[in-house]
Amino acid sequence: MPPSVRLICPAKLNLSLAVTGRREDGFHALVSLVAQVEHGDELEVEWRPAGEGFSLSCDQPDLPTGPENLVMRAAQTFAAATGWRGGAHFLLKKRVPAGAGLGGGSSDAAAVFKVLNARLETPLALPALSDLAARVGSDCPLFLHDGPVVIRGRGEDVTPVTGPAAKALAGQRVLLFKPSFGINTAWAYGRLARGAPASYANAVEAEARLAAWAADPRKIAGLLHNSFEAVAFEKFLALPTLLVRLRERFGLPVMMSGSGSACFALLPEQSTRDEAIRAEIAEAWGDDAWTVFTSIKA
Repeated sequence: MPPSVRLICPAKLNLSLAVTGRREDGFHALVSLVAQVEHGDELEVEWRPAGEGFSLSCDQPDLPTGPENLVMRAAQTFAAATGWRGGAHFLLKKRVPAGAGLGGGSSDAAAVFKVLNARLETPLALPALSDLAARVGSDCPLFLHDGPVVIRGRGEDVTPVTGPAAKALAGQRVLLFKPSFGINTAWAYGRLARGAPASYANAVEAEARLAAWAADPRKIAGLLHNSFEAVAFEKFLALPTLLVRLRERFGLPVMMSGSGSACFALLPEQSTRDEAIRAEIAEAWGDDAWTVFTSIKA
């Protein structure tokens, strides 16, 4: 086996996100179409002798590298469940900002589960690996899959998107953009809960939007919906102000991803306006706004 392996941990977009209520276990129920993109964190795994355990370093010095980090939690969870006794040092290069709603930490954790599982003489089957990933975070199981998925429950019920619908998403150009501030996910769910039941989406309507899009995947603009926009836009006015400008000036389908604060715009295959769009974002949010042009993974 090579002494190290390098992985790309893709960010995700919630192309639709309906939070439909609170479950008896305290988690929220949702229905969401999620696509992974080509842009993501970089994780290098250096194998160490058995007994040395796990360690983590990161190119962002303010990011915790102890047991609270999802990379470390994933490694410890996997080892405890499987008896895996090998050692590894993880080197994480962050390319997905925290507090963005793009699933960077969950993707990092899922990469750890996959790479450690591949070292087992008899690797865990996907359902068992998904159960372990769900212990670390609700978004983790979706990253064990390649390509777009629909997630339900609290995120642990993952159904791959196939056929013409998956083909329509593959390669779709996307602009990711985030202001200098993030949004705490727990805060966003708390605000939804305080506004219940009116703040929750209708599950039947959410499923109907998905079905209509699957029947005609070209009509993705009608699918875009995010329950968190109502609470996030009420407090963070810079978000809806810019999205309206991008819709009106450039005619782009735009939406916030996850609990925010990152947003995305779906772009045409070829465009001469990419830099004009980026300039519009910088004018609204300042030069420290984060922007990345990427595309949806097949």
